[in-house]
Amino acid sequence: MEPEYMLTLERFMNQYFDWIAYGTLALAPVVFILLLYIKAPYGRHIRRGWGPLLDNRIGWFIMELPAVLVFAGIVIFFAELNITSISLLLLWQLHYCHRVFIYPWGLKKDKKMPWLILIMALVFNTTNGYLNAWSIAAQTEKYSDLWLTSPQFLLGMAIFFAGMALNKISDRQLAGLAQTHTGYKIPHGFAYRWVSCPNYLGEIIQWTGWAIATWSLAGWVFAVWTVANLLPRALAHHRWYRETFKNYPEERRALIPFLL
Repeated sequence: MEPEYMLTLERFMNQYFDWIAYGTLALAPVVFILLLYIKAPYGRHIRRGWGPLLDNRIGWFIMELPAVLVFAGIVIFFAELNITSISLLLLWQLHYCHRVFIYPWGLKKDKKMPWLILIMALVFNTTNGYLNAWSIAAQTEKYSDLWLTSPQFLLGMAIFFAGMALNKISDRQLAGLAQTHTGYKIPHGFAYRWVSCPNYLGEIIQWTGWAIATWSLAGWVFAVWTVANLLPRALAHHRWYRETFKNYPEERRALIPFLL
């Protein structure tokens, strides 16, 4: 028999899922418009006026950690653990364990981020982890073992891994520049031949693949939020490159080759 606090938590997650999911979705266009005009103040866009700062690496570790813990906790304790739920859990952790335990420690040691960014990211990652994990836990019949052979899952996984590969290779190129140069340099080669932010394009493709593979409201909310967050940032990066480097390649676009 489940403890009373587990039953209470289960009732809460089930009762408020739709409200939180649709509320989160409704906020995405608002965030998108705000980010078109206000550059999120971290990384190369860090600036004064956004409150106290902390080490960039520690900030990344803390703000991404809820995505690992919340998702894993809900799936392990509330989902039916079959091949499908375990596979989806491992796919999610493949991305976020890298984001928590590997990616932050390759960032430059002297960079800072505002606590405000950390807090906002904590809220989003906690909410997003809950939505996607509960979507799996609450739909036992849908996510049976047969789901792994469905067209949605197979197509989604192909897109997911293609996006992940693009994201990881592009991030590794940037990390290599950071280790061999002081300050920022123009990245070249691979997808940087066509766009300024192939790492962001890869992440958008990756989570679109997740949305297709899970075929869920939570997955599509995440995909929409990924676009709302990363498209404005890619445009800001692209403008920054053009303003900073006079020899920046004219043919290079911000996010989508030949188009945007």
